[in-house]
Amino acid sequence: MDRLKDKVALITGGVAGIGLGIAKSFVREGAKVVVTADRNIEGGKKAVAEFGADKALFVQMSVTKEADWQTTIQQVIDKFGKLDILVNNAGIWGSGVPVDKMDLAVWQKTMDINLTGTFLGEKYGIQAMKAHNDNNGSIINISSVAGLVGLPLSPDYSASKGGTRLLTHATALSLAREGSHIRVNSVHPGWVDTGIIPDAYKEQIIKTIPVGHLGKPQDIGEICVYLGSDESTFAVGAEFVVDGGQRA
Repeated sequence: MDRLKDKVALITGGVAGIGLGIAKSFVREGAKVVVTADRNIEGGKKAVAEFGADKALFVQMSVTKEADWQTTIQQVIDKFGKLDILVNNAGIWGSGVPVDKMDLAVWQKTMDINLTGTFLGEKYGIQAMKAHNDNNGSIINISSVAGLVGLPLSPDYSASKGGTRLLTHATALSLAREGSHIRVNSVHPGWVDTGIIPDAYKEQIIKTIPVGHLGKPQDIGEICVYLGSDESTFAVGAEFVVDGGQRA
């Protein structure tokens, strides 16, 4: 307990699924959290009611809009005074369409949310940590095992998550070389039971997972607790795979 005491975290897409699992783990460990969503307003209200208005804030935002990032960061600072942890979690599943049949608009939407949204998060998260947290902090980019190996069913998703992986490396190295104490790492979940996997496919998917079951949002939350805490100060530009052994 209290591994994140007195820390302030911003979690995009933090009102459902993996993002909510991360938020719950953070609050349990003493953090104050700001959770965002683009459309799930009710989920945001429920999260704040569960955590308490003194410990949580919900902000509606689109991670693709620079102005939304500026407004959200300002609300974090106005309410809690600083930003210690940023989790770039918001994302969408890919199109499931082969490259030769994919519309450019579909490709661009996946890139805008999954990759450009992460870039904007890094940009404004770093600025806030430098200005309001003495150049200290932890940025956690939620990628995917599909960012490590190609996912033939969704090339746009794999490309966006692979881009997130290398953006993490590049940003971490840049910050380290300038002497910043802001570290950046990526988390690569495998199949996590967030309620969106159709029941008809679950049995087939589980057969590919060595441990024999789907992951839980909390499984991702626990590794994020480590990365957000002071226990992980030597983890810089690293990749943390949480997939039940699927990529072992």
